[in-house]
Amino acid sequence: MNSNANTMETGASPLVTLRNVSRRFRSPRGDVVALSDVSFDVNEGEFVTVVGPSGCGKSTVLNIIVGLLEATSGEALFRGKPVTGTNVEIGYVTQSDNLFPWKTILENVSFGLELQGLGAPAERREKALSLMEKVGLKGFEHHFRHELSGGMRQRANIVRTLAYDPPLILLDEPFGPLDAQTRLQLQDLLLNLRTEHEETTFIFITHDLTEAIALADRVVVMTARPGKIREIVPVDLPRPRDIYNVHTDPRFREIYDRIWAHLADEMKGHVA
Repeated sequence: MNSNANTMETGASPLVTLRNVSRRFRSPRGDVVALSDVSFDVNEGEFVTVVGPSGCGKSTVLNIIVGLLEATSGEALFRGKPVTGTNVEIGYVTQSDNLFPWKTILENVSFGLELQGLGAPAERREKALSLMEKVGLKGFEHHFRHELSGGMRQRANIVRTLAYDPPLILLDEPFGPLDAQTRLQLQDLLLNLRTEHEETTFIFITHDLTEAIALADRVVVMTARPGKIREIVPVDLPRPRDIYNVHTDPRFREIYDRIWAHLADEMKGHVA
């Protein structure tokens, strides 16, 4: 595998393609270029993380992939077809859990299945209950959002997205507001879910470099604004991974140091 390659060589067409994507935002104080000439592919079944300085356009990348924003120039493709409008096939998990406060947790987890018209009510309930049990939410089926901790709400948020089997799940710093111990638990959960859903593709934004490496097949390293691709680094650590000990692998430290050198350089340049 070429460490500078934009895609992994699998012989299959990429699920997601960004080609020379730029995005300009207009404001009364003048135009702001968030992204400039961003190109990379993501293949089915990959787990790709994205890191970069604050304000470099990471979230903008996700919003263009899902169709919430249009590229000012360049093209975004999903399964080889141009992205035109919001793509309901794609799951999107943000920092905010977005659970409906008037629905029970079971009703929330079932909501995606109901919205997609998948299965009879009893089948939707069974699938939701099964997923909730896998993530430690058994016994909380009839609780409401305000009765759960932040970590439990994010567990429900993730399995609500997984429930309807989207081919691609975008995650925008989903563990950002959580304490360190809860983050580790949810990272472990996500690694286990990824193993069980090998066909699902994940694109995950984070400011936590250890998290980015521990979860990923490849890490996309972005420059300071306007965001460009500085390097795409393969994470050649074996799977399954132990989130609590993966950082002890000497190869992990090599990858960490390589990416950190890029980020440190970007931050120095950005301050200057």
